[in-house]
Amino acid sequence: MKEIVVTEPMQKRLDKFLAETTAYSRSTLIKMIEKEDILVNGIPTKPSYKVKEKDTIKIVRELEEDTNLLPIPMKLDILYEDEDIMVINKPTGMVVHPGSGNKQNTLANGLLYYTKNLSDCNGQERPGIVHRLDKDTSGLMLVAKSNKAHSILTEDFKNHAVKREYIALLCGILPHNKAKIDAPIGRDKQNRKKMTVTSENSKNAITHLSVLKRYTENTLVSLHLETGRTHQIRVHMKYIGYPIFNDPVYGQQKYEEVGQFLHSKTINFIHPITKKEMYFSSSLPSYFAEYLETLEEKKN
Repeated sequence: MKEIVVTEPMQKRLDKFLAETTAYSRSTLIKMIEKEDILVNGIPTKPSYKVKEKDTIKIVRELEEDTNLLPIPMKLDILYEDEDIMVINKPTGMVVHPGSGNKQNTLANGLLYYTKNLSDCNGQERPGIVHRLDKDTSGLMLVAKSNKAHSILTEDFKNHAVKREYIALLCGILPHNKAKIDAPIGRDKQNRKKMTVTSENSKNAITHLSVLKRYTENTLVSLHLETGRTHQIRVHMKYIGYPIFNDPVYGQQKYEEVGQFLHSKTINFIHPITKKEMYFSSSLPSYFAEYLETLEEKKN
């Protein structure tokens, strides 16, 4: 039996508090609380119970976590690492975490092989994963090594405190130098694997766009997200009539089997533990940069 006495004033959810103070993932803790394997002041409670100073929390029965995630050696482009976070430059074609039909060869597998010191707030199949990039999107990602860092970063993403710039090549010549796309995104009724702009069962989504360069048939743009919906940039670009070049789902033109021309170029955030401002930038993938050179030659 493990006993924890709360010594500081707080109003934090029980499952969240325990995820930060024990080795269990939040999903496992919820199961334990619901099975009454965790008691607060001697009585069963709910995961949403707000922990208070002087509460006594007892783990009366441990639950062994189930995970099929295997550590797999792979080359990781790590731009920064300390005890609490990592900044990864993800290549195109790499899936971030296991999903339906894909349990191996994801970034999560590679992270687990690289280090066992990863947050487990999102469960055992998503170690360290705070946010994600689509499989065919390249660029910068934040990874949490400690649960405390994970919880703080999650709130920072929710509050739009993490600033990211994306670079994308669009199909067509965009006439405006700047644009704000404010269009709600929800699941596509015709294809549940896709997202679309819709007023039904949707969430607000805002994307800011600035033109960097125009080519003969394409436009290079910089994008900043005010919200972080699934496939947001890709859906919004299709919505305004200028889809991401080489996008296998929402695009029109096809270049080759290399992934969509969408890159997470910069990330700016406050370190969750040291509180120092952090800024990172990554170069465009070689296929992206080389294709821009080709477009430049055609233009001239």
